[in-house]
Amino acid sequence: MHKISLSQKIIIGLLGIVGIVVVYGTLALVVPKKGETVTPLVNQVAPIAKKVSPTPSPFPFPFPFQELTIPYLRSRNYVSNLSNLQKVAETQTYTSYIAQYDSDGLTIYGLLTIPKGDMPHDGWPAVVFVHGYIPPHSYQAQVNYASYVDYLAKNKLVVFKPDLRGHGKSEGEPGGTYYSADYIIDVLNARAALESSTIVNAKGIGLWGHSMAGNIIFRAFAVRPEIPAIAIWAGAVYTYSDFSEYSISDNSYQPSQVGTESRRRRQELFNTYGTFSPTSPFWQQVAGTNYISDIKGAIAVHHAVDDPVVSIDYSRNLMRILNQTAISHTLFEYDSGGHNITGTSFTTAMERTVDFFTRNLKR
Repeated sequence: MHKISLSQKIIIGLLGIVGIVVVYGTLALVVPKKGETVTPLVNQVAPIAKKVSPTPSPFPFPFPFQELTIPYLRSRNYVSNLSNLQKVAETQTYTSYIAQYDSDGLTIYGLLTIPKGDMPHDGWPAVVFVHGYIPPHSYQAQVNYASYVDYLAKNKLVVFKPDLRGHGKSEGEPGGTYYSADYIIDVLNARAALESSTIVNAKGIGLWGHSMAGNIIFRAFAVRPEIPAIAIWAGAVYTYSDFSEYSISDNSYQPSQVGTESRRRRQELFNTYGTFSPTSPFWQQVAGTNYISDIKGAIAVHHAVDDPVVSIDYSRNLMRILNQTAISHTLFEYDSGGHNITGTSFTTAMERTVDFFTRNLKR
């Protein structure tokens, strides 16, 4: 028999000790403590190799005014429910209610119009209808856009027209559109309220917006790219560079009063990041046109050539951007109709809008 030297005995002993430590350590990892559940190591190893470091934010997180940015708005949740429905009108084809929902702690009211007839098995298709600029003290829920809502509702669409915060009876301060995310949040919470309703097809909810609401619903579309369809009438401000290029000429516009929270916040925003610049990492995160690569839905834009408030060049420029994508998009131009697309153009535009939603909300 071969004799083992003293040095070999020492090495063997050390290896034995190491083996015991390894086994004990492995058992300590695998055997759960009382009240714990441990995933087997074999299932934990594979995902580790697949981890990829996230792209760093251009700013430390959190950063001032992050709530305006598309990445932040994508990261948060929108949860709400319709409540306290009060019937206010009824026709042969639909019934209208004043309803309310919660939007980040604020009670927001809105006009909810529900078609009559046999509801589809998976619920009615629906539209969150977002009003354009109206001086908040002049806004009337049942008066403004009545003919638009009527046309959509009598064509078998649930229409929910929220009174954006600070308008009508809705709580909160009207924070403005282009340099705030307040109205986007109200719209996405309105969408969430419809999603939770038993009468609406949760996968068939589109957005409609006029004038300033073109910006609101386009940014909302960038935040929730799974929205199946949006229709914009005479919309403005998509890239933000277009704002300085085409401007807006609205004689009804009344800026917020000095000393209001929205006025103070806007000035603080400009003091922090300056006015819009396409090369600013912050402002790049605000423009919805920088976040359209994963949009799955369709876009229909309607604009009158003779619009004296919002130049049709806003819509034409948006089309040039969308032409470089796979997004389904159409621009309907009208020779007359003005900013609200009235007269004979109104009927044509509404027919096209109904057809657009009917085709794209049945998914």
